[in-house]
Amino acid sequence: MITQLKELRAHKGFVPLVSARFISNLGNGLSPVALAYGVLSIPGADGKDLSIVMAARFVPMVALMLLGGVVGDRYKRNRVVGGADIIGSFFAAISAISFIGNFPSIWLLASMGALFGILNALWWPAMTGVLPDILPKEKFKDGNAVVALSSNIGFVVGALLGGTLVTLYGSGWALLIDALTFFIAGILVWNLDLPPMPQRTDNSVLHDLRIGWREFISRPWVIAIVCTFAIINMCFESVWQVLGPLAYNEGGNGPRNWSLNLAAVTAGMICGSAIALKVKFKRPLVSSMILIACSSIWDIAIATSQPLLLTMLCGVISGIAIDVFMVQWNTAMQTHIPEESFSRVAAYDAFGSFGIAPIGVAFAGPAAAYFGITTTLWATGILTFVAALASLSVRSLRSLK
Repeated sequence: MITQLKELRAHKGFVPLVSARFISNLGNGLSPVALAYGVLSIPGADGKDLSIVMAARFVPMVALMLLGGVVGDRYKRNRVVGGADIIGSFFAAISAISFIGNFPSIWLLASMGALFGILNALWWPAMTGVLPDILPKEKFKDGNAVVALSSNIGFVVGALLGGTLVTLYGSGWALLIDALTFFIAGILVWNLDLPPMPQRTDNSVLHDLRIGWREFISRPWVIAIVCTFAIINMCFESVWQVLGPLAYNEGGNGPRNWSLNLAAVTAGMICGSAIALKVKFKRPLVSSMILIACSSIWDIAIATSQPLLLTMLCGVISGIAIDVFMVQWNTAMQTHIPEESFSRVAAYDAFGSFGIAPIGVAFAGPAAAYFGITTTLWATGILTFVAALASLSVRSLRSLK
């Protein structure tokens, strides 16, 4: 592993990219705990309000994701990513200041989330194409693993800090640190010295989208994964954003216990990154989807009110599965998709994979109120398990090396 790291560091821009992902994800580890329990601390707020705030950033992100793919293939990707992070830091700061100044409201937080979601629509497709601008193709897998490892270490540190900061000082200060991390990460990525984008003909947005669609639709294994993760991401985001915080909203240790769960999942992701760096899977997507099916154990552990240590252990298993899949998936995409249309295909991927996630997040709170948190968590676990195994019925997915 040390040899691999030395080889990767030799490529200009790799170290700043890894540093930016660490810093940004430290803030991302803080924000789910801080925002969720900040919303629930507003007088009269309940699970439905939490669903509104958490779903607000998903709707514009999904709606504008395809446009973001076109932008990511037309302009320097590091400038798109860095600019989105820098501007987004100001929206995050407004949410933070509303808590510090004691004037938070559901609609203010939802509005800031929606504006942040617009920036995410630009950030996501461009970000997936930054690494291929830095590393040669034979280094993609190692590079993805190291970036994921750095990101997850940042997240687990942030998640562990999040529960403590929220408990001791309130959500506002934790969200303000989150805003600062976005600003710093944005500066680092903005200043990457990457090669100029290839010369392109001046086509319309619709023309570019059609070309990206052809690349996307021509690969059944891509379609299979995207359709599968439409269901899985709907379930996962429902747990991550709404059901988990509601399940641990009893007593004074809710923020701490939920942050420990998030830290456990991310610790598993760190292990998953290390595994992906060391192990070569003969059938990477098959192995990954079997692991994703196993990740549903975390939902079930929370649903059955297992002891904290046991739910954390299940969270570690879930995190290993998530990151092994992400490294294999990003490598497969970067290897098999042409560079000139990569951001557009990534946008179709994200659009499909997260297309119904806002629905899940929006209905998680009301569903928990009507059916109960336990029943709703059982449903997310079962859907994840079935969807992951169903994807293995696609032959091209099984045969992809």
